[in-house]
Amino acid sequence: MGKLSNKRKAYIMMMKALMAISVAITCLLAIFLIGYVLAKGLPNVSWEIISTSPSYLTEHIGILPDILNTLYIILATLLVVLPLGVGAAVYLTEYARNQKLVGMIEYAAETLSGIPSIIYGLVGMLFFCQFLNMKTSLIAGAMTLVIMNLPTVMRTTQESLKTVPQSYREGAFGLGAGKWRVIRTVVLPECVDGVVTGCILSVGRILGESAALLFTAGFAHTLNNVWDGLTSSGATLTVALYVYAKEQGEFEVAFAIAAILMLLTLVINFLADFSGWYFKRRKSK
Repeated sequence: MGKLSNKRKAYIMMMKALMAISVAITCLLAIFLIGYVLAKGLPNVSWEIISTSPSYLTEHIGILPDILNTLYIILATLLVVLPLGVGAAVYLTEYARNQKLVGMIEYAAETLSGIPSIIYGLVGMLFFCQFLNMKTSLIAGAMTLVIMNLPTVMRTTQESLKTVPQSYREGAFGLGAGKWRVIRTVVLPECVDGVVTGCILSVGRILGESAALLFTAGFAHTLNNVWDGLTSSGATLTVALYVYAKEQGEFEVAFAIAAILMLLTLVINFLADFSGWYFKRRKSK
């Protein structure tokens, strides 16, 4: 027994050491990546580059159109994907009675979330740009991103709906409230944290997407208002990073854009953590 005990202790110590090494490597990789991008990019970020448009006559480089295009495509995607995702989650959790159908839809959503983004771009180009005649535009890119982010919003909302205690629903029904009123006034307010989390995760994925937008949104660096921007070709920050680094060899500008995207990603992650903490604290009161 003593030998077995010593072997078990050695095994536990070895596994703890391996886990500690894994944690250290993961943290070091993350710190190195963030530090390297910020160190190479932040010195190249200036007010002039983020507040002006590019000029091919003077060879001036500005990323203001790319920033606005990113905001346009985020807003257009969220305006469509949030009602669809939340509505689908409410139906599957509160109304659907056929569990086989629910299982099939959940399996389809999980399959959608695992498809490579380049395939979404190809399908979006063929369906939205050509079949629906949207041409290469931000709205075609936004509709492609809607399909990409729909599983994320639906699944996070659905899991949040499942955490609402059944006693809340039964209490509301006992007071004479109807099904939709119970959902609207009791269930949805209790799971708003899941909706917010899904929204923030979608923004993060939209912000970092480039492969799908290369086929659907285009490469233009033109400054437009909201409507003209959505109906015309435009490059987001990630697409602009690809264009400046791969096509034009402007690595200083590419690293500047990368630093901006890294900062935005850190802000989004902070907002996700803060929203989770805020809603948990509000529920505990």
